[in-house]
Amino acid sequence: MGDLKYFEELGIEPKDGKLTDAQIAKVKSYGCLQDKRYDDVFNVRVITRNGVITSDEQRTISEAADLFGSHKVAMTTRLTIEIQGVKYDDIPSLIMFLRERGLKTGGTGAKVRPVVSCKGTTCKFGLIDTYSLSKKIHEMFFEGCSDVVLPHKFKIAVGGCPNNCVKPDLNDIGVIGQRIFTPDLEKCRGCKKCVIEKNCPMKAPSVIDAKVSINSDICNHCGRCTKKCPFGVFDNAREGYKICIGGRWGKKTAMGKPLNKIFTSEEEVLSVAKRALELFRDEGIKGERFSDTVERLGFDYVQKKLIG
Repeated sequence: MGDLKYFEELGIEPKDGKLTDAQIAKVKSYGCLQDKRYDDVFNVRVITRNGVITSDEQRTISEAADLFGSHKVAMTTRLTIEIQGVKYDDIPSLIMFLRERGLKTGGTGAKVRPVVSCKGTTCKFGLIDTYSLSKKIHEMFFEGCSDVVLPHKFKIAVGGCPNNCVKPDLNDIGVIGQRIFTPDLEKCRGCKKCVIEKNCPMKAPSVIDAKVSINSDICNHCGRCTKKCPFGVFDNAREGYKICIGGRWGKKTAMGKPLNKIFTSEEEVLSVAKRALELFRDEGIKGERFSDTVERLGFDYVQKKLIG
């Protein structure tokens, strides 16, 4: 049996025979998921903020796995780390061991789930600082709204570019980095072999009447054209953020639909996310995902609520 004072401090009932559904549900609220092979063994999720941990935190997690688990850890699809094979009796001691070293467990329930972020801050294709934005989202919503009960779980992902490696448009809210630009046609010389036309992966540019033209229906604002033109036609690009809402993955899937505005600051993105959570909390129906809420209320209505 683990330290009884930790059981009491966390509100977890000590084991007395076979675990009850209430005991299993209680530890699940702390991010402890039962191993289906055993009655009293759990895998415990450690929150990583946005998939990034320090080397000291990594050592702490490894030490915890040795002290309380089966000496194994596993990554989840949402970039948390699971300490494997923890006995029920050891769960409170493990949670307190991690807390004393600045780490938390969790990531379950009808609330904001851990944010997922790609490595756009360091990736050569990244158009935005994904680490910065995802950390702010983590602090503002995962931590700041930890006591807010929603109709269902709510997932947020931040992708650095339209490559969509972390599938932002399959989350309740997905942010996709963009490059916003307006070609400076006064600089365009209508080159017969246009560098922009040749290198665009979407085949959006074409030279018409000796001037480059961009097909806005095809362009995905990936930014591959910026700084490529030797005459500086595409040098005025700036950061942008596309936001998709109502995506989901699982037994039922839905592709998130982009709002009809490209945002230009992290503050705007956080404001939209805040309004989305408030709408889901106030107008969602218990048991429905945000995609269901958007479909029921109508995309235009939701969009107006989010961006006015």
